[in-house]
Amino acid sequence: MTRNPAHPRLVLAATAALATALAACSAPGESGSESKSTTGPIKIAVVNAQSGQLSSLGDWEYKGAKLAVDEWNKKGGVNGRKIELKLFDDQGDPTTGTNIARKLDSQGYIAMIGTAESAVTIAMAPVLQQAEIPNITSGQSDGLVAQKSPFLFLNGPTSTTYDTTLAKYLIEEKQFKNIAMITNNGSFGKGEHDAFLKAAKDLGVTPSTDQIVTTDQKDFSSALTKIRAEKAEVIFIGSEEVEAGLIVKQARDLGITAPFAGAAPQGTPVFMDTAGKAAVEGTIVSSPYLSNDVSPAAEKFADAYKAAYKEEAEMHGAKAYDGANILLTALDTSKGATGKELADAIRATRYAGLLGDFAYDETGVGITQTAIGVIRDGKLVAEQ
Repeated sequence: MTRNPAHPRLVLAATAALATALAACSAPGESGSESKSTTGPIKIAVVNAQSGQLSSLGDWEYKGAKLAVDEWNKKGGVNGRKIELKLFDDQGDPTTGTNIARKLDSQGYIAMIGTAESAVTIAMAPVLQQAEIPNITSGQSDGLVAQKSPFLFLNGPTSTTYDTTLAKYLIEEKQFKNIAMITNNGSFGKGEHDAFLKAAKDLGVTPSTDQIVTTDQKDFSSALTKIRAEKAEVIFIGSEEVEAGLIVKQARDLGITAPFAGAAPQGTPVFMDTAGKAAVEGTIVSSPYLSNDVSPAAEKFADAYKAAYKEEAEMHGAKAYDGANILLTALDTSKGATGKELADAIRATRYAGLLGDFAYDETGVGITQTAIGVIRDGKLVAEQ
């Protein structure tokens, strides 16, 4: 006796059940994800702190990225599709950032700009890599490169570039031999500490004192008293804007007159305002973007930024503007690609940006040069 073939409806039901089961067993980054549409708006996320001590960074970054997106949308978007930009507040917290990364995957975002906090970006990187969401970050810790993610790109140099340039200037040009260090124990501070210490030692100078503080510390008198006792010629500082400003202010109150030297945070208005104009005079800064008048392109960007937001542009906004333009250029040349194809397009992009000429290698680093500036009369200017 032969059996009748299965009823077509039963076959369809079994197929549907199997598809449901397979979906339930899919990888964490894939389960429940919206498809990354090839029509309609292109969804891009900006993730940065909008609250807490690092909120100024997040504000500058969002405005820089939004300015670039607005300019592209005004010209018709990418291949006729509007770019939809949404801001997410990571609160400067790695756990919050990781939860946002999962949300970006499930809600169909095809790329991410941010964060400015290396520790948050590092925490998000595995989720974004699994979800194949390219991320252009403003962090500078060498720990970002150590992730070895083909989906992670930096829109500026690493700490090694910032601090090697700075160490060479201090030791070879200024001939400083007695250098003190004060850095915090966070991701940014540790990266700065390790990069500057190595660069200085490679040039034959071991700092006279190496003080480590915490990221939430407010009283630095103990560390600064030890630095004062060494009578350092210059003090390297590896800390974000607000904390660095407090350190410098308290150093001056203790009678320390030596100049401070550092990377990007020490060139920002928040650092200067926190420490006070007189306290930051003579601060030496290593940065790929010293001011808004370094080039015609920088002047054009600064004018557009001020027109849009009624405030002066600075480096973090310029970094995010470059990063967004690199992403949008890659989207344009790849005809709206997503996933690995978009990541490959970013890596292949050559872009003349505000911070320099970007050319990405397999590490995700696209620019490897900074310049030296000095704060004079409340402004960061190129060192002559």
